[in-house]
Amino acid sequence: AVIGSGPAGLTVANQLNRKGYEVTVFEKDELPGGLLRFGIPNFKLGKHIIDRRIRIMEQEGILFRVNTMVGKEILAKDVVKDFDAVCVAIGAEVPRDLSIEGRHLRGVHFALELLSQQNRILEGIPIPPKSQINCKGKKVLVIGGGDTGSDCVGTANRHGAACVTQIEIMPKPPVGSNPDTPWPMYPQVLKTSSSHEEGCERRWNLATNRFIGKDGVLIGVETERVEWEKDDAGKMTLKHTGETEVIEADIVLLAMGFVHPELDGLVGDLGVGLDARKNIAVDDANRTTVGKVFAAGDASMGASLVVRAIASGRRAAENIDRFLKGQ
Repeated sequence: AVIGSGPAGLTVANQLNRKGYEVTVFEKDELPGGLLRFGIPNFKLGKHIIDRRIRIMEQEGILFRVNTMVGKEILAKDVVKDFDAVCVAIGAEVPRDLSIEGRHLRGVHFALELLSQQNRILEGIPIPPKSQINCKGKKVLVIGGGDTGSDCVGTANRHGAACVTQIEIMPKPPVGSNPDTPWPMYPQVLKTSSSHEEGCERRWNLATNRFIGKDGVLIGVETERVEWEKDDAGKMTLKHTGETEVIEADIVLLAMGFVHPELDGLVGDLGVGLDARKNIAVDDANRTTVGKVFAAGDASMGASLVVRAIASGRRAAENIDRFLKGQ
């Protein structure tokens, strides 16, 4: 059994199926694909690519059970009982929040609220009009300078936003190369995506102090310029300047990454109390402390890239194969 059909789960299923195992993939959403389908915008990843691969996997014998939440629609203990091995590949879906004044205002959303909704609309999945986030004619502020923030910029532009601003608390990285992050470290360099080129004001060294509203509706965001200094140990420390500015905004999209997944709930149902943050979740062989339960992708290592999720899925499949062979 594979729980989750994102890049890690699909990889585990594909690899084990080719080794001769019977694989069932459980997916809580309407269609398989995880963040490949409901997180990455269509202008970056055409969903026909996912559909084609899913069709091939189904023809090869993999069974997909969508709209099925393990632990709710199907009891987790039954999954453990009915399958010889279980791989948890549920991703990291809890976004990092910004608990400041005005967070409750209408118009403040997590990035994935917009991105997943837009992909569902393009899939023909109905969304109640009252729940839809529409950026047309709106002043949009994206908080977070990473890939997810860039996806929000591109989506807001396609909605016809009046203007899009993206802010980042960190300093503006250099172009091309960064001596502070030499190989093999991840290169902290300026990335300009096609979404940025379509139209966006980008600003750095801005912290968010509070959301400003009127009659319960967002009208602006108070930001503060910050500075970063290196201490004696070479660690970057944040310094508040007190210089504030209000940026007008009708919609705010929080794109500040995801917290490390806590597997306590699901894997607890599978028979163990497990908290990934306590470093007891997954060992080097992708195994949890329940012998037949494994984990792969973001569920095991925290939010990362699609290619790393695929690599983790391949490794998990190898380890599950060894386990089932008694090795």
